[in-house]
Amino acid sequence: MEEFEASTSTRKTKTIYISTVISIAMVLLMLGLLGLLLVHARKISNYVKENVVVNIYVDETANEADISHLQKQLESNPQIKQAVYIPKELAARNLQKDMGEDAIKFLGYNVLPSSIDVYFKADFATNVNIKKFQAEISKNPLVKETRYQEPMVDLMNKNISSISLVILAFAGIFFVVSIAMINNTIRLAIYSQRFLIKSMQLVGATKGFIRWPFVGFALLHGLLGGLIAIILLVGCLYFGYRQIPDLVLLRNYYEFGIIFLSLIGLGMFISGFSTFLAVNKFLRLKIYDLYR
Repeated sequence: MEEFEASTSTRKTKTIYISTVISIAMVLLMLGLLGLLLVHARKISNYVKENVVVNIYVDETANEADISHLQKQLESNPQIKQAVYIPKELAARNLQKDMGEDAIKFLGYNVLPSSIDVYFKADFATNVNIKKFQAEISKNPLVKETRYQEPMVDLMNKNISSISLVILAFAGIFFVVSIAMINNTIRLAIYSQRFLIKSMQLVGATKGFIRWPFVGFALLHGLLGGLIAIILLVGCLYFGYRQIPDLVLLRNYYEFGIIFLSLIGLGMFISGFSTFLAVNKFLRLKIYDLYR
C-alpha cells in the first residue's frame, strides 16, 4: 500500500513538473515571437527609411570626373548610406522599362538628365534632415536640382512612429502578463508540495536546506522551458522564411542570439525567483493554514 502511494505521488510530482516546464515554454515562446516581431519590425522600418531616394540632377555641362568627385563627397557623408550615379543613358533605359515605350525613339533625343540617387541611413531619413541636406548640396555649382517625395517621407515617419508605440505598448503589457502567468504556474506547483515542505520543516530541516532544492529544480525547469521555446522559435522562423523568402534579408543571427539567451535567462530568473517566494510563503505558514 505504501509503495503504491509512493509510486502515485512520484507520478503526480513528475506530471506537475512536466506541466510546469511546458507552461513556461509556451509563455516564453509567445515572448520570443513578440521579440522577433519587434526585431523584424525595426528592420522593416529601417529598410523602408533607407530606400527613400533624393534625386540630385547634375548640370549637363558637368564632366564625368566632376560628377565622380561629387559622388565620393556624398558617400563620405556619415548620414548617407550610398550614392548611386545614374547616367542619362541608364535613366532612359530605366524609363523605357517602366513605361514599356522608347521615349528617345519617339522624341528623337534623350531629354533625361544625369543624376545621383542619394539614400540616407535610417536615423537621418527625415524631412528636416533632408531639407537641410538639399539646402547645402544646392550650393554646389554642379547641382542643377534636387527632388524627393516629401509627403511620403512625412507620412512614413508618422506611421512608423505610431506603429512602434502600439507594438511597444503591447509588448509591455504582454511582458507583465507573461511574468504573472509563469509566477502563478510556479505557485500552483509549489502549492502541491506544501505538505512536504512543512514535513521537512517539522523534522528540523533548516529553511535554506528546504528552499534551495526547490529553487534548483525551478532553475532547471526555466532552462528546459527556454530551450523548448527556442526550438519552437527556430521552427517558426524556418516556416516563416519558407513562406516569405524576402524575410531572409532581415535575418540577423546576433539579434536572434540575444533573444534566445534572454528567453533562457528570463525563464530561469522568473522560475527561480517565484519558487523562492512561494517556498518562503509555505515555510511561514502554520500547519492548520495548509488546509485552507
